[in-house]
Amino acid sequence: MKYRSTRQLVDDLQRHRRLLIVEEEVDPHLELAEIHRRVYRSGGPAILFNNVRNCRFPVASNLFGTLDQARFLFRHTLQSVRQAVRWKVDPSEALKNPWELWRAPLVGWNMRPRSVRNAAVMQNACKLSELPHVTCWPEDGGAFVTLPQVMSQSVSHPSFSGLNLGMYRVQLNGNDYVPEQECGLHYQIHRGIGVHHSQAIERGQPLPVNITVGGSPAMTLSAVMPLPEGMSELMFAGALAGYRIPLCRHSVGTGSGMAPLYADADFAITGQIMPSGLKPEGPFGDHLGYYAKVHDFPVLQIQHVYHRTGAVWPMTVVGRPPQEDTTFGQLIHELTGPVIPSVLPGVKQVNAVDAAGVHPLLLAVGSERYTPYLKQSRPQELLTQASAILGQGQLSLAKYLWIIDGNDPATPSAEDIQAFLEHALRRVDWRRDLHFHTCTTIDTLDYTGDGLNQGSKLVIASSGPPLRELPTQIASDCNLPSSWRAAQVALPGVLVVEASSYRSRHSQSALQAECDQVSITDPLNAFPLIVVVDDSRFAARNLNNFLWTTFTRSNPAVDVYGVGASQVDKHFGCEGSLIIDARSKPHHASGLIEDPETLSKVDARAARGGELAKYL
Repeated sequence: MKYRSTRQLVDDLQRHRRLLIVEEEVDPHLELAEIHRRVYRSGGPAILFNNVRNCRFPVASNLFGTLDQARFLFRHTLQSVRQAVRWKVDPSEALKNPWELWRAPLVGWNMRPRSVRNAAVMQNACKLSELPHVTCWPEDGGAFVTLPQVMSQSVSHPSFSGLNLGMYRVQLNGNDYVPEQECGLHYQIHRGIGVHHSQAIERGQPLPVNITVGGSPAMTLSAVMPLPEGMSELMFAGALAGYRIPLCRHSVGTGSGMAPLYADADFAITGQIMPSGLKPEGPFGDHLGYYAKVHDFPVLQIQHVYHRTGAVWPMTVVGRPPQEDTTFGQLIHELTGPVIPSVLPGVKQVNAVDAAGVHPLLLAVGSERYTPYLKQSRPQELLTQASAILGQGQLSLAKYLWIIDGNDPATPSAEDIQAFLEHALRRVDWRRDLHFHTCTTIDTLDYTGDGLNQGSKLVIASSGPPLRELPTQIASDCNLPSSWRAAQVALPGVLVVEASSYRSRHSQSALQAECDQVSITDPLNAFPLIVVVDDSRFAARNLNNFLWTTFTRSNPAVDVYGVGASQVDKHFGCEGSLIIDARSKPHHASGLIEDPETLSKVDARAARGGELAKYL
């Protein structure tokens, strides 16, 4: 079905018994989000809250709750988009299946947005305070729009090709924002709106921005698509929606020209970002599982707030993965995975690991092709491919990049995370295979570095035959440093241990001294990787806990140590085990914890029974 509003979407889900309707009053402050989280964890359906306290608009959530649900939403167009991607990678595919060629012109036609004079979203005007104000986590700085479609227009290229659509969180209230007149606009590094904003600043003029919510789910997914700079997300949205995306030119402000407005949206906030002037934004419980701290970010000066008749407000809740936005990554990978080899020659597969917060850990399967006539075991072309990966779009935000040789018959899929790590750990040579990038940029939401957007990266490239077997038990003759305790095997070849809490830089010296206590001949080195944590039982309980703890709480240049470590020609390596300090540090962001009172309130709902209760 070609949805043109969120109401059409939820009605279709109801017809197919994929919708849970909640008629009881629900508090948008924490309670609604807690209900959403529980329904998501239960694998439940989409939810329509028809009675949100102090709000006249219904709220829909969990629309993308499972991969099956997401595929259902795009069931009439997904195959055509997949086929178009395959043709892009290998044009000969079209000749192999000529009966499918009839779709190509239609898909291409739908990729170009169309101009309209009237916009359904402008049928009604309202105040910013009348929109649903959903607060998801106890320490959030206010209510946020969690599924925004933020559209900006390049002032240098005022055409369809100069449009950017992105999902940048929007803070509706709190902090120093002037009520009804301002809202916060948080965008991270390597986002398309940043290019538009810098162009506007250079010209000393405001940047017109329109924020829409709802409409076709294709717009929501396209807003998070990692497309090349200069390629509009609206092209992909049209292909996925099954029709040309309607845009209405909308005058914003004074002297800032026209900004495109998505005509089919349920809600719209129109305005402009001035060339100067920032305000504190946050905190916000984000998708890494921590609170993004308060920082100065651009402010949208609001001109108008609109909604269509019968509008429904779609939203989601982010937090430690997996969450609903996990499905976005799965579907995007499904669609764009085949393109990777054509964009990154020699790279067969990449996986930005959701359980580790996406950007903290990237797994890649490359290929060694430099000297096929020699038996070469050391990584060569893998390092070239790693550099290409770290120079490609949002892949450049990876903090830890593990890359292995796909020419090895034993190479696992990058999607099989445990098998991938075991394959790499059997072959890695810590004296040679660690490649640090220091004093560089990292993801805005990653607070393991020494400042906003600042930190380091580590490429771990391994190839060749296995060098070791991976132990699954701790040998009785292992000699752990006296201050290490509660050792647990998290994965074959991976040991997690507890140490004293990290309090200051002195803790680094203490850990270095502990590493120095371990002899390179000690049986402990049978474990190629040792991770120092605050709670080893938690970290070793399952793979997701290990990934989240290890890669969201460490800064490679600071937190990587080794047994028998040395620097040769400015290259760091170690003879024995590699050691990662993944303890929480004072400068890290706080973890997300649910509000106890809200938990009790939702528990009480569950005790009352009913359709909702079975998911709570």
